[in-house]
Amino acid sequence: MRILGLDYGSKTVGVAVSDALGLTAQGLETIVRKEENKLRQTCARIEALISEYQITAVVLGYPKNMNNTAGDRAQKTEDFKAMLERRTGLPVILWDERLSTRSAERILMESGVRRENRKAVIDKIAAVFILQNYLDSLAAGRCESSQPQEQTEN
Repeated sequence: MRILGLDYGSKTVGVAVSDALGLTAQGLETIVRKEENKLRQTCARIEALISEYQITAVVLGYPKNMNNTAGDRAQKTEDFKAMLERRTGLPVILWDERLSTRSAERILMESGVRRENRKAVIDKIAAVFILQNYLDSLAAGRCESSQPQEQTEN
């Protein structure tokens, strides 16, 4: 059982994958596109990764506001979720991603990664945080792996 984690942004998608046991998340790559609405190559790359790693589910970071409301970015993420489900036939689980990018930034700063180099990897690291939080929740028995669901609490 391998799960793909995605941090979907306006021009990038950070990608992480779980190990075969579903215990740990590893960063894979950051998919970059020139325009926000040009998703054909992004989807093709995600589909290739799904095939390569034999993915059984996708966890997609859900960008809720700090007051727990869903804004414009959340709606775009929901649209992306629907498209991924149609294209891949896999369950796509929305997972609260609040503070994942900030956590990734902090880790990179503490690791001594220069500011200009952080931009290239921050989305991939954020995807690792999103996926690892989901995997930890599975291990703690707080959600069912076979049932797609939206996580709403931190």
